[in-house]
Amino acid sequence: MKLASLKHGRDGRLVVVSGDLERYVDAGSVAPTLQAALDDWATAGPALAGLAKDLEGGAGETFDPAACSAPLPRAYQWADGSAYVNHVELVRKARGAEMPESFWTDPLMYQGGSDSFIGPQEPVLAASEDWGIDFEGEVTVITDDVPMGVSAADAVAHVKLLMLVNDVSLRNLIPGELAKGFGFFQSKPSSAFTPVAVTPDELGDAWRDGKVHLPLLSYLNGEAFGKPEAGVDMTFDFGRLIAHAAKSRPLAAGTIIGSGTVSNKLDGGPGKPVADGGVGYSCIAEIRTIETIEHGTPRTPFMRFGDRVRIEMLDAEGRSIFGAIDQLVEHYTG
Repeated sequence: MKLASLKHGRDGRLVVVSGDLERYVDAGSVAPTLQAALDDWATAGPALAGLAKDLEGGAGETFDPAACSAPLPRAYQWADGSAYVNHVELVRKARGAEMPESFWTDPLMYQGGSDSFIGPQEPVLAASEDWGIDFEGEVTVITDDVPMGVSAADAVAHVKLLMLVNDVSLRNLIPGELAKGFGFFQSKPSSAFTPVAVTPDELGDAWRDGKVHLPLLSYLNGEAFGKPEAGVDMTFDFGRLIAHAAKSRPLAAGTIIGSGTVSNKLDGGPGKPVADGGVGYSCIAEIRTIETIEHGTPRTPFMRFGDRVRIEMLDAEGRSIFGAIDQLVEHYTG
């Protein structure tokens, strides 16, 4: 089952989307918004699945991703992990920070702003290119109500939907913020999500062991930038990440948990660009780190106004699963 929120008010209008992302039907007879459906998933889930079955028979209106907000335009919680420790190691190296050994056994996670998510084709806004505008391609899950202290083994059953995210980072603002010892805030602007969120069964065998075993594709200005395998080098699966978030508090239905930037090693090393035969990267910061290691200075610039980023995931038959995040970077003037 695939669900989307068409732009409408603060929380969107819930629709069910066909598997080929071509058509949709209104889901207002079941729930007005995705959050309302998640609040009563035991009842709403089967009812929405019924609409999805009817939709596959050929009914519905034409689906336009540009008409979509994020599936959850605002959420009660957005907690982003760093499950791909290779990424953590590289970006810390870029700013001259050592990585504690505990990072391989205890997940990193930050609580991001969740009150102003943006749609899949809405622009990334920044007031200055000097902020170091970067994209970050990730896999995310949406949970139902999760009890405090849930085990990692039990936590996976609380995954009701999956999406992709562009977790935008303003790299040049990060060092100053982290130096204060209080974490990210200004350096993490509004995130963008794919047009649709899908139930785990839509992924078939690609969803197993709390991971998505498919490449995450990213393009910068039309050129392939990354295609790392999301199921490889993921040190902490989503069960571990959810359990980590719920260690000392329950998680409300509609909580979004992110994987962190998808990142693969190559023969034990940091990987290679797509153009050089590697799987590339899901953010610019990684390639800049590798360029610094190899050449003494980064060569790839962060994004500038007018740049375009696209993030997508295809199934084994080459069909888009979630639809694409496709965004321009634009100058915010107030």
